[in-house]
Amino acid sequence: MALTQPPLERVAAPAAHAAVAPPPALAWEAPLQRRGSMRLRTLLALRWVSVIGQAAMLAIVGLWLKLPVPWIPCLICIGASVAFNIVVAITNRGRNLAKDSEAGRQLAFDVVQLGVLLAFVGGLSNPFALLLMAPPSVAAGALSTRRMLMVAGLAALAVVVLGVWSLPLPWVGEMPVLPESYRLAVGAALLMGIVFTAGFAWHAAAESSRMELALAATEAVLAREQRLSALGGLAAAAAHELGTPLATIQVVAKELLRNSPPDDPVAEDARLLLQQAQRCRDILKNLSERSEDGDAVYARLGLAQLLNEVVEPYRRIGPRFITAVEGPPGDFIPDVRRLPEMVHALAAFAENAADFALDEVKVTARFNEKTITIETRDDGPGFAPEILAKLGEPYVTSRPSGEDSPSQHQGMGLGFFIAKTLLERAGAQVSFTNDEEYGGAVVTVSWPRGAIEAPDA
Repeated sequence: MALTQPPLERVAAPAAHAAVAPPPALAWEAPLQRRGSMRLRTLLALRWVSVIGQAAMLAIVGLWLKLPVPWIPCLICIGASVAFNIVVAITNRGRNLAKDSEAGRQLAFDVVQLGVLLAFVGGLSNPFALLLMAPPSVAAGALSTRRMLMVAGLAALAVVVLGVWSLPLPWVGEMPVLPESYRLAVGAALLMGIVFTAGFAWHAAAESSRMELALAATEAVLAREQRLSALGGLAAAAAHELGTPLATIQVVAKELLRNSPPDDPVAEDARLLLQQAQRCRDILKNLSERSEDGDAVYARLGLAQLLNEVVEPYRRIGPRFITAVEGPPGDFIPDVRRLPEMVHALAAFAENAADFALDEVKVTARFNEKTITIETRDDGPGFAPEILAKLGEPYVTSRPSGEDSPSQHQGMGLGFFIAKTLLERAGAQVSFTNDEEYGGAVVTVSWPRGAIEAPDA
């Protein structure tokens, strides 16, 4: 069977397909907002671990292996780190977080301290030169890009300086002479390690921050939809509760009108009171007819009603919309539960299709014994290949502003991510494709029938 909605005329639509915009009423933060602070306890703990490790290795090399270690400069370097940590702990007592600039300076000190210590024990010939990659990696994971580049640049400079000058590696007997090319290779490997580890940590932290922001946006959208849905139930409750006192007011007003002469001012006031009470009852009656959460009838709707509710706001701004319901011949069309997240997500797909279609958008609901599927298909250029490969991730869009689009929404690339997340939480599977035969974008949402079908009345 198939139920269709007559098409409407359309206005011009843009020629490039991109992810939908989030609702304009929600002002999200910048997508690449980085965390600009670290816990002081973390910095202090890392430095104490470094001090203990340096002291232990110095004791093993100098006391156990009996190698010639320059004790005085090495102990001065380790002592400087101990003193610095104590001063930081005392001056920042009671604080939990270090500012971005402060954390950057502390990590820069760690780079300098480790570089000076390595200069007295072999420089790049010392296998522990690998530890120069640690401070840039920590900075990349927690600090701003500028501070991360400062710490990474300082570590790279330390590698270059150590490659030019350092004391010999503590050794028993004659120290093997390593070729200059080997030292250059070690220095290059350390520089590449700094770039790779810091870059990977920065990218991972950025993705984590972006995902955290996008999930917060999803939660905000869902909360808003649930609040809007709850307003209808509140209106129904108000209509029910206020019905009795308004009826009492009407009875009293009628009694006053009956017992007062026609020209008495009290009679005129009673008539006015009766009229206003009746007006209040009419308003509450309308509200009760549109009740939402508290109304079992409103809590369920047919598939055709769902499609019309989803596309109705966009009929006047874009191409003509055609809605249809298809299922096995002779089967009753099932009713579904009114889920705020489902309505919002499907409306987001309809809006995106309206923005990029040329002439027509078709929204089709299909059902069988096991599944209910809703497909949104437009006749536009389809998803761009670079967009299609990443749809469903946050901040994926080729349309940063709403210019030249019927909806005029400014996109940050959160729309499809929010819609997909909401639908998957409701038990749906979402897929994005292009129609290979006719072109245009196709968004398919499929639920197990039991996940959204309304129970029998």
